[in-house]
Amino acid sequence: MNRNPLALIVVAFVVAFALYFGYHQARRRGMTPRITKSTVAPDFALVSLDGSTLRLSDFRGKAVLLNFWATWCGPCKIEMPWFVDLQKEYGSQGLQIVGVAMDDASKEDIAKFAKDMGVNYPILIGKESVGDLYGGVPALPESFLIGRDGKIVDKIVGLEGKADIEEAIKKALNTRPAGQTSAVNRLALQPQ
Repeated sequence: MNRNPLALIVVAFVVAFALYFGYHQARRRGMTPRITKSTVAPDFALVSLDGSTLRLSDFRGKAVLLNFWATWCGPCKIEMPWFVDLQKEYGSQGLQIVGVAMDDASKEDIAKFAKDMGVNYPILIGKESVGDLYGGVPALPESFLIGRDGKIVDKIVGLEGKADIEEAIKKALNTRPAGQTSAVNRLALQPQ
């Protein structure tokens, strides 16, 4: 029986692709959480460009824009100057932007890139396991707006306009830290 070598290569490729795709789909379904609004943002610890270890929980009580990006990502290069401006404008109100570099560039290359972009917020060296905590981060840039209470208030996939990002920041800033109640709620809780 004579077999066509090209047909064998095509079959091998199709089988390899199916195995790869199936493995990753099963992994995503079984291991990565579904991140939605009102989900408590998963905590993590990553090394920053200055060598210190930062945790998301270090920013508890602040509104956080958690931005997953890469040095090779064109849309990331567009939004980073916006983030610099937004950090300047809203930092004093409790905003903390945190960048997570999700590429294979060296720490030095990432630091040079961040310096060239004028980044004024912490940049962390990302790991796939942290991306998985946030649903796998299938596209870059991807940002999560986290309220002062630690819950996700918005998610931005891809490039959106600066005004849209600013509106999401305002939503995050308008949340209350966990355990803090409003004056109206405190009055309702007082004994009569």
